[in-house]
Amino acid sequence: MLEAPAKAIRRVDYTAPAFWIDTVDLTFDLDPTKTRVLNKMRVRRNPDVAPQALRLDGEELNLARVMVNGGGTSFKMDGNQLVLENLPEGHDAFDLEIFTTCNPLKNTQLSGLYVSRDSFFTQCEAEGFRRITYFLDRPDVMASYTVTLRADAQQYPVLLSNGNLVEQGSLDDGRHFAKWIDPHKKPCYLFALVAGKLVAREQRIVSRSGKEHLLQVFVRPGDLDKTEHAMNSLMASVAWDEARFGLPLDLERFMIVATSDFNMGAMENKGLNIFNTKFVLASPATATDADFAGIESVVGHEYFHNWTGNRITCQDWFQLSLKEGLTVFRDQEFSQDMAGVASARAVKRIEDVRVLRTVQFPEDAGPMAHPVRPDAYVEINNFYTVTIYEKGAEVVRMMQTLLSAPGDEDGKQGFAKGMKLYFERHDGQAVTCDDFAQAIADANPHSHLAQQLTQFKRWYSQSGTPRVHANSSYDSEAKTFTLTLSQSCAPTPDQTVKEPFVIPVTVGLLSETGQSLNVQLQGESGTANQSKTLVLNQASQSFVFENIENAPTPSLLRNFSAPVNLDCALTDTQWLTLLAHDPDAFNRWEAGQRLAVQAALRFIRSGGNTQTDKVLGTDFIDAMRAVLQHPDLDAAFKELVLTLPSETYISEQLESVDPQQVHAVREAMKLQLATCLFAQWETCYEQNRVLGPYSPDAISSGKRSLGGMALHMLCLVAQHQGTSVWPGKALQAFKDAHNMTDRFNALAALVGSGHELASSALAQFHALFKNEDLVIDKWFALQASTPDRGGNILPIVRQLMQHPDFNLRNPNRARSLIFSYCSANPGGFHRSDAAGYVFWSERVIELDAINPQVAARLARALDRWRKLAEPYRQAAKAAIERVAAKSDLSDDVREVVSRALAE
Repeated sequence: MLEAPAKAIRRVDYTAPAFWIDTVDLTFDLDPTKTRVLNKMRVRRNPDVAPQALRLDGEELNLARVMVNGGGTSFKMDGNQLVLENLPEGHDAFDLEIFTTCNPLKNTQLSGLYVSRDSFFTQCEAEGFRRITYFLDRPDVMASYTVTLRADAQQYPVLLSNGNLVEQGSLDDGRHFAKWIDPHKKPCYLFALVAGKLVAREQRIVSRSGKEHLLQVFVRPGDLDKTEHAMNSLMASVAWDEARFGLPLDLERFMIVATSDFNMGAMENKGLNIFNTKFVLASPATATDADFAGIESVVGHEYFHNWTGNRITCQDWFQLSLKEGLTVFRDQEFSQDMAGVASARAVKRIEDVRVLRTVQFPEDAGPMAHPVRPDAYVEINNFYTVTIYEKGAEVVRMMQTLLSAPGDEDGKQGFAKGMKLYFERHDGQAVTCDDFAQAIADANPHSHLAQQLTQFKRWYSQSGTPRVHANSSYDSEAKTFTLTLSQSCAPTPDQTVKEPFVIPVTVGLLSETGQSLNVQLQGESGTANQSKTLVLNQASQSFVFENIENAPTPSLLRNFSAPVNLDCALTDTQWLTLLAHDPDAFNRWEAGQRLAVQAALRFIRSGGNTQTDKVLGTDFIDAMRAVLQHPDLDAAFKELVLTLPSETYISEQLESVDPQQVHAVREAMKLQLATCLFAQWETCYEQNRVLGPYSPDAISSGKRSLGGMALHMLCLVAQHQGTSVWPGKALQAFKDAHNMTDRFNALAALVGSGHELASSALAQFHALFKNEDLVIDKWFALQASTPDRGGNILPIVRQLMQHPDFNLRNPNRARSLIFSYCSANPGGFHRSDAAGYVFWSERVIELDAINPQVAARLARALDRWRKLAEPYRQAAKAAIERVAAKSDLSDDVREVVSRALAE
């Protein structure tokens, strides 16, 4: 009998807190095994809630003292809650003092206060503050914080917390102190402290209003030379937010601190962002172009939270997308603006959509499906998902699209007006997704969004990915083109009935020769444009375009105007027309993806033999050759078009999945592209070598990306044909490289092609970078995620787990090896002998005893087990049941496996 997960928390059960906490005065005596925390609070009853006991959350704390207004008081424990019943009556504030101790060194969950490499760090979102002191640990309780840190001066020379440093000095016995005051009220999840041996890169800036601010990036000694890009990204973020949205930095100083032990990417604690080193440290020798881009994006994301998340926060955790979806949208816009030119902006958009469709769409179709604003959860940490973040960002993007007006075709001006009203109404408050949507609509009363706001908000309340079906007809006599769009959404485990969404569908029309046509709806006045956004808000609607001389090819869902699956019955010839001529870069890329997926599905469904039959037709090969040789297309865009759809994405298009068959078909497609375009790949490699000093700019990065792809393809052919020229060149490129991107591309070409030179290159790579943690993460990840050949990857992964550099307790290292295998290598993971599933179940159970958040993420690798064909399906189910049978699982993991097994 399986143990049920803890009781679910439901959104409809929200009630305001019975007490408010106005001020918090915290004093920490920091010690790795026994940190003392004195918590002095000014508390008052909420007059809008009936009188009741004060219930404070706490976990793994040793309670030493509770005092009210300076005197002792009675209390009781109810599970993990401290209950105080004999409190002063009335609405006057009273003083509550709580003294506790905790053991940061034993805190392997990395939630609350913990020790990493002899330094103290905190992580309080979502519910980590209760592991520091007893508190009303909920986001709608916002207080003013004063924090005093005391510690050994030699061991912990740097003492940091939120806000402004107001006092520091020496104490007896070689200790010292620092006092910080945060001028802004905040929920406790934004509290942070850091103490340790750290050094800082500093930069003083002056805002548009003339105020001076100090920016600091703190790292371990020895890493300071890798912080320039993070600092530049922070300065760019500050400038962008003030220019785009009029939102200035509101503190005297803004700090970023990097730690190598961190469950997430980064955390937006007010004025003291704590980051995973992965998103701070970068130098040309140790970081790839993708790392540089990731740092810019994440630094921007966390800084933008200063307003969207910190100044205005969430009423409850069901509103998580209020801050995360909005801030992902903002960091995507920032990255596109930083990219500059239109082609580079398009590449960013395609990369974002690729993540959404490869990861979020399966989530929406799986057992953990939930709306952007969930209705219930057992463990909130399980809902920091691509649905909340990336789909949430798409909902915000659709809002902007639906604000378009003459002179503001992309809706950006209208959205900025909406943001301004949002802050005027709600600055300093904890609010809901409804409050945000209402402000955006009210600032644009004549927009499609305002007119259909109630229906639009179904994007917040309904889970699942809508499917839009497009049919069309051409009337040669009337010279009209009729486009009929219909929508549906499959039932999800949490919701069986779905109502129609409001779906913006941006369309264009192309002639047979690929010329863009003016599009104007029948009866519509005004100037015709070459692109138009239709609003689908019913189960089915028809749109008639007039003055169309010949039957056109429709270009639908341009720039991925809505997060939907599109069924569009175009011929291969029409997709090829879009691939060659569509002015919308996203749809040009999408046409190539469609053709590749259709070829793969036809081959799989017909039972083709990858050893004897070709998957790709000559038309597709010729089209890819044309892209590769196109004189005007950017290298980064070419690389995206030439990258085949992932095994995961192909699998999602099938009713029943044989992972080994999908793996074999995609590998055959890749080899066919490599072989048929061999001469073009040779030219491509030579043309895209970047000489001179390293720069992570969009053009240089694009060239390195395409050149790396070319080298991989050339080594693949060489391995297949038994020749050694290109593997030898790859090894030489690996040795001669002046930056990590080129070096890693060469290494990946050798490893990915399975060439015998890979082993010596891997050994050299490790020897070169054995003292660089983030680079060794890449070394582990590359070996775990490389294409499987005859079941060779799992033995390598098991062997690497015994490597002296492997440490399961470090989330980055666990992700680099275990997640790369279980979640990013379907051909290696889904073995017919079920050994991959056995490995997965062992690691989930092992990790759960150390760090439940990380374990729960790994547990999601088998979310889609029901789509698997036999024998995989039953073997995967058995593995999930093995995990679920463990009696002492965390709520984090139990919620995931229980939902996976639920009928």
